[in-house]
Amino acid sequence: MNESMERLYNGIVKENPTFVLMLGMCPTLAVTTSAVNGLGMGLSTLVVLMMSNWLISIFRNVIPDRVRIPAFIVIVASLVTVVQLLIEGFLPSLNAALGIYIPLIVVNCIILGRAEAYASKNKAWLSFLDGLGMGLGFTIALTVIGMCRELLGGGSVFGYEIIPSDYHISIFVLAPGAFFVLALLTALQNKFKAPSATNVEKKEDEGQPACGGCSGCGASSSCPSKQ
Repeated sequence: MNESMERLYNGIVKENPTFVLMLGMCPTLAVTTSAVNGLGMGLSTLVVLMMSNWLISIFRNVIPDRVRIPAFIVIVASLVTVVQLLIEGFLPSLNAALGIYIPLIVVNCIILGRAEAYASKNKAWLSFLDGLGMGLGFTIALTVIGMCRELLGGGSVFGYEIIPSDYHISIFVLAPGAFFVLALLTALQNKFKAPSATNVEKKEDEGQPACGGCSGCGASSSCPSKQ
């Protein structure tokens, strides 16, 4: 697998930010009341991830090390503002549904984490692909969770009714439903031994944490904090 494809595979499967790394839980749990909301939030974050990684990589040798985090935040905040204005202008219903969680993309740990761990240390094209992979992984995760919650709680998917109203389980479109669905999907990951932040049994037996380890634990370089 070449390096470009590895960046995409890494974000979508190997280190999926939601299902594997368990990052960005606030928007994941808050806005996934429907598949459309999950898709909208995921795509918004994807655009910001791609462009912020690309810009930060381009300016990585210009930004002084001591102010890199404030500089990253300024870049991300500028991109989020553009995305928010576009959504407000062209998709007002989605803007109303996502609400405060669009501007809160600025402090999403996925975006700042990839900026610090990858984009500030690698070439612009690979950083762009890293943002694309992570963004696609996040979008897929939010859409899947939104589909599950909308189907179980409202009997429909993307607005198309599938289950009659008599069989709706309304708690799934409420706040507790997000935790139930996320727990169920994580349990399925663990059942099938898929990579997950909670699926640590096998790697602990081998003396290695599921995350691959960070700089302080001496584990493998697969950890995003070491990339």
